[in-house]
Amino acid sequence: MIRKLFQQMVASQIVSAMAVTLCLLIDSIIICRFLGVEAMAAYGLTSPVLLFFAAFGSLLSTGIQVVCSKAMGSGDEKKINRCFSLSIILVTVFSLIGVCVVIVFSDRITTLLGAEKGTEVYRLTKRYLIGFVIGAPAFIGAQILVPFLQMAGQRVRLVTAVLAMTVADIVMDLLDVFALKWDTFGMGLASTVSYFVAVGIGIVYFFQKKCVYKFTRKNLGGGLFKEMALGGVPTLINQVSLVLLVFIINRTMLHIGEAAAVAAYSVVSTIANLGYCLGNGISEVTLMLTGIAYSEEDKKSLREIVKEQTRFAVIIDAVAMAFFLIFAGLLARLFVSTGSAVSPEEARVTVRYASAGLRLFALCLIPSSINAAFKKYYQAIGQIRFSESISVAQNLAFPSLVVLGLGNLLYTNWGTNAGTIGVWLNYLIGETVTLLFISLYVKKKTQKPFASLESYAFIPEDFGADLGDTLELEILQFSDVEKVTTAVTEFCEEKGESKKRTMYAALSIEEMACNILKYGFKEGKGNRIDIRLVRKPDDDLIIRIRDNCEGFDPVNYYDMARPDESDPAKHIGIRMVFRMVKDINYVNSMGLNNLTVRI
Repeated sequence: MIRKLFQQMVASQIVSAMAVTLCLLIDSIIICRFLGVEAMAAYGLTSPVLLFFAAFGSLLSTGIQVVCSKAMGSGDEKKINRCFSLSIILVTVFSLIGVCVVIVFSDRITTLLGAEKGTEVYRLTKRYLIGFVIGAPAFIGAQILVPFLQMAGQRVRLVTAVLAMTVADIVMDLLDVFALKWDTFGMGLASTVSYFVAVGIGIVYFFQKKCVYKFTRKNLGGGLFKEMALGGVPTLINQVSLVLLVFIINRTMLHIGEAAAVAAYSVVSTIANLGYCLGNGISEVTLMLTGIAYSEEDKKSLREIVKEQTRFAVIIDAVAMAFFLIFAGLLARLFVSTGSAVSPEEARVTVRYASAGLRLFALCLIPSSINAAFKKYYQAIGQIRFSESISVAQNLAFPSLVVLGLGNLLYTNWGTNAGTIGVWLNYLIGETVTLLFISLYVKKKTQKPFASLESYAFIPEDFGADLGDTLELEILQFSDVEKVTTAVTEFCEEKGESKKRTMYAALSIEEMACNILKYGFKEGKGNRIDIRLVRKPDDDLIIRIRDNCEGFDPVNYYDMARPDESDPAKHIGIRMVFRMVKDINYVNSMGLNNLTVRI
């Protein structure tokens, strides 16, 4: 089911990853075309502040996925609800504090970003910053809604929210340019409105009866916050590294080529962020699936995840790379046009710098996505230090060395054109060296050859149950039920299980599977049931039943299915299963029903 889950989730996750970057892309196109190079430079200078807010959103978003995927694997629905509730509170508090701080200290922040006081760039930077920061609650809220909606299987709603946000941003941007004429403040405000539109569409789900999440005020103490924070720390380090790198590149570009070079970097980085959404989408799916597989101690699924994340990265990014290489010049010209705000010479220079940058960026897409996926994979399996090291290497150490070293060296010897090429090379060299760093580390720890993708799974030999103690089967139709129960019976007998426990295991699977087939399967929907039986060293038999049918909670249903005096046999199957087993948990996540039974 891993490949199918990747296929189902990657597209919507990529679109969802674009939720934050799409408005910024639209803003940058309209700013540069209608407001000029100085406005584009001002927009570029605000990036560290925007990334700072994005860093908190990413911290929470990743922490949510780490905590909830593990809770899903263990069937802890209450923990998922606690995580949901605490996330809402944290977003509200942090975003409101952030808005107040940026507005009160906007002068100091603008100066710190590199804008010289008294200049037009300074004025435009400050105005965009204030217009944008008003929407911080929705900006961060959009980031945390994505994992919850994805886990709830609300992929269509996610795509709808992103499309509505895009339309709202375009309309508001054009309204600012042709009617309101609020320059960069209006552009920032347009993003604010569009984020609130997206959050409004997404939040409707949480007020519906079918919502799988429930707000609670219980057990929201420091323990849960600490777990979420630790789960999101690698992503926070990743974002902080990006903030520092953007700051370094902005300063270097100001030194090398002044406003035109900074504007070109704003163009390249904005389009690059859209390109990075491909890798981010793949890596977020990796994080979610790996968290579940790791908590279930499913070695086979972990190896499949490593293969699928790499396969998807190569295929998707090869197409994207070809697109950027072919249309780099056209994409750059989308941002820059001559007119009252931009002189022909400014436009020509900016387009030339940006086109070269986009082509060099395109070459890094495949290694970048592979690096991003491995980073989230290692985070999910508890290799936190390694994941953090990849973040720093990928987004700060290696690329900043290229920018400060090669960029300045080429500028000093051959001028501005060569200097900008040196800066653009940070993409390709940084990502390639990072992938080599990952490979060398894995080889050192596993002593396995580079060509073996299995070695990158980084699974200790003593992790989880032996493959000989696990049984994995699937059910597609009623005739498969008998085959599966026969296989389960033979497996248990071979492992020396008692007749009673063997019967309980087979009967539990038979009853639950028949209920799913009878009431959950829909013709033409590609429904299936995955069965995984694990014999644990502590003498427990654990059965995981997973299906992609309509949401159904048998635990909640059992509480309502009390014996009916007029019909004692009513609901007898589900009541019998619950009385036979030691423990049973249900979680609905990613549109899948997940039932864990302990015999």
